[in-house]
Amino acid sequence: MNAPRTTPEQARAEDGLFVSQCNLLSLQKSLPLKWPTPPAIPASPKKHYRSEYVYPWQAELVDPARVLTWKELSDFDLLLRLVDFSGLRPVLAYLLGWKSGRGWEPFDPVSFFLLVAWQIANQWNRSQSLKNLADARYADYARWFGFRNGDYPSEGGVRYFLTTLGHHSEAGGQTVSVEQGEAILQVVVQRLNLLLVEAVGILRQVPVLSPQAWQAALLCPDGQLHDAASQVRCIAVTESCYQPSPPENPRPCPAKEKERRGCDCDTLACAQFCRQATPRDREARYVWYTGSNQPADSPNRSTGADTAEQESGQAHYGYRSLPLRLADPLRRFSLTLLDEVRPAHEHEELPSAALLLQLKDHYPDLRVDAVAGDAGLGFDVFLHTVYAHLHARRIIDRRQHATDRDPSQWPTRGYDDRGRPICAYGYALNSYGFDRERQRHKWACDQACLQGRDPRVKLAQVTYPPPECPYQAEDHPHGRVINVGERFGDASIRLVRDVPMGSSTWKALYPRARNAVEGRNATFEDWGLKRLPVYGMARSKALIFLADVLDTLSTLARLVREATQANCVT
Repeated sequence: MNAPRTTPEQARAEDGLFVSQCNLLSLQKSLPLKWPTPPAIPASPKKHYRSEYVYPWQAELVDPARVLTWKELSDFDLLLRLVDFSGLRPVLAYLLGWKSGRGWEPFDPVSFFLLVAWQIANQWNRSQSLKNLADARYADYARWFGFRNGDYPSEGGVRYFLTTLGHHSEAGGQTVSVEQGEAILQVVVQRLNLLLVEAVGILRQVPVLSPQAWQAALLCPDGQLHDAASQVRCIAVTESCYQPSPPENPRPCPAKEKERRGCDCDTLACAQFCRQATPRDREARYVWYTGSNQPADSPNRSTGADTAEQESGQAHYGYRSLPLRLADPLRRFSLTLLDEVRPAHEHEELPSAALLLQLKDHYPDLRVDAVAGDAGLGFDVFLHTVYAHLHARRIIDRRQHATDRDPSQWPTRGYDDRGRPICAYGYALNSYGFDRERQRHKWACDQACLQGRDPRVKLAQVTYPPPECPYQAEDHPHGRVINVGERFGDASIRLVRDVPMGSSTWKALYPRARNAVEGRNATFEDWGLKRLPVYGMARSKALIFLADVLDTLSTLARLVREATQANCVT
């Protein structure tokens, strides 16, 4: 009978070093944790604000008994006490693009940040959070956030905060160069990642991460779909649908090009943009995994003779976030290092490769051991980046090809459908491990043909055991030996893996990566971010990045609480 599995909470409670170093009493002298302001960030040009955040619990920090009571608080209430957000003010002013102290007197951007985080943590919409902010029951939160004298922001003010953060995320024009074959592609850098880097920096002020997690890092890139606030009308909408359509130059209909009913765009309602488009979510796009039936009047209805479509399917219209997660296998939690937000239909491999290339700038002391992800990342540009730039092991699920379904081709190309080398006579080679220094995987046949083993692929024209095999002689004690580096001998990289698929190491690492990304997905669903409550790419991007920051800080608060509770028990 198998012993019951230990939960992550139980494993951390049994970790003496974690409990002794991360409980509230041990951290008391170092509290509050200061939000780090990068030296290159200038001071905010605004000198006066309609609100002003000041860390509220300085007086309580001198009393260990009071600090110990914090362990009963929620994640959000605890992180408010753990972190002094004053250093975030110049960072937000920079990200908002403020360059002059003249003009209107704004609210403190830290007040806005905490307000939005409060809204996310409580799964409220914007109007609910503003209503609660003015409610006497939540007067303490309004005071903690820095609001005073009953002066609170409007819904337009919150929209401005998110929209401006999102718009300015790419304002610097900084790019990262990604190799895609012989071409060099430029991918825009998101300045909002600065918030994530600083949140991780705060978490690292408390030794909740095991040393192995940072010095032999397991990175887990992934994509999560977020439905747009706008309701989809046409699945074929593209940028051209938002261009004016004068009579002399009518706009083309991408839906009709796909043999669907589409829209004629011949009415006044379609003059500026197609009436079937979603102008408040211009960058949102449709992605589907299987087809679905359409109503007769739908612009997506096929005009072809065969209109039969599959009844089942999953479809999304909106955006895709691409978090780069770090898993801590020992402490059994994960956090987001960097992120990106794209339209839902765009592939993941190029922007995810760009995130990997940014690690050396944001986390220069991070040492990456392996990168694990699903088949959506199994393209050359991503696999090459992991191998050539991170010098890390590739644990990426296989992206299948038609040739994988024909075993008779495996001996010719030299590997099977899982990336295991196959000799010319159909025998599978055995793994002898990955040489990290040389970055190559050694394989040997061990003269399987002389050991009476069955070939992986039995070829009709071959006599078994094959007498013509040149590796049966005594001077080849291991038979045929090959080293696989970045690519196979045919220059293919699609199935090259530095950890054999299905091996014990693969089974240990790949599920950890899936748990890391699924944990974030579940948190975002709990916060109501599977369908975004805001319109437009700019606001959606800002909200997703702020949610990632909140996720990191909430993880810190949760782990500190666990360590404190375990310390009280012992």
